[in-house]
Amino acid sequence: MGTARLTIDLNAVINNWRALDATTNCETAAVVKANGYGLGAPSVVRALAKAGARTFFVAAAEEGVILRTALGSGPTINVFSGHMDGDTDIIRSSELTPMINSVDQMLRHVEALPAAPFGIQLDSGMNRLGMEPEEWSAVRDIALSQNPTLIMSHLACADEPDHPMNRHQLKAFREMTDGLDVPCSLAATGGVLLGPEYHFDMTRPGIGLYGGMPYEDAQTVVTLDIPVIQTRTVAQGETVGYGNRWVAEQDSTVATIAAGYADGLIRAMGNGARLYAGDIQVPVIGRISMDLITADISHLPEEPTTLQLLGTHQSVDDVADFAGTIGYEILTSMGNRYARTYLE
Repeated sequence: MGTARLTIDLNAVINNWRALDATTNCETAAVVKANGYGLGAPSVVRALAKAGARTFFVAAAEEGVILRTALGSGPTINVFSGHMDGDTDIIRSSELTPMINSVDQMLRHVEALPAAPFGIQLDSGMNRLGMEPEEWSAVRDIALSQNPTLIMSHLACADEPDHPMNRHQLKAFREMTDGLDVPCSLAATGGVLLGPEYHFDMTRPGIGLYGGMPYEDAQTVVTLDIPVIQTRTVAQGETVGYGNRWVAEQDSTVATIAAGYADGLIRAMGNGARLYAGDIQVPVIGRISMDLITADISHLPEEPTTLQLLGTHQSVDDVADFAGTIGYEILTSMGNRYARTYLE
């Protein structure tokens, strides 16, 4: 096989969802935007729905259509971007629930789909999406008269438990929602871990379901095994890869493997990244190119047929650290060339 093998453990996704759900006394939804964080939304949502999840969140209405096709009628599919211009037919036909972010969206939704469900997204301090407190105060009574299904906001610094922004946003959200007879939601994965004060009526974990931080106890979901195309002996003083960035300090055995930045393994990883042959670390050497990565396998007892980048030895966040980024980017960049296998 000339392409890398991406193995996605759906049982681990389910176990992560159940474990996060067990820490709360409210409904636990699931965020499956960006094609299930790059892992294949249809497969992920079917597994979660079978496990008991009844509410899902996506970024855009077009993503919601894919979920509805996979799930059929029944589960709630909420859309973070709200009711955008041109979304009306999609929202109607796929039975989606937009999270309304502005007065303009509110008017668009009520006028186009007066009987259709919707939620409200409030800005509690992140300044990204949602109505600001003054805007919410001006339209609150009108919005409540239309029976929204959910009022939500999003935490900016939940992955830093001691960050003062968490308490600031909690206070702001309470001030905007106290006394309202509408289910509320503030916590994604980081917010779940902050504790019961942040849970309200629904939590909506995302990255934690897929094995990413800040959920340290998450089970490993993704394994990436990359085939070795060729090995060669590189003499002392010779160089490897673009720009001659790696110079052999001694005669070395170098493996070239079939993945690169076209597969989401971003170029910034470069020297300092590592792979695994079984339990043995293998350093990446030279620049990562579009389709290929080179590694020094001189210390291995035998030439491997594959090297592993992601798995039990190395999480998406470990790989992200090599490139100075976050696990979200690694997950959502997983390439289309990978041969995908789902464990159920």
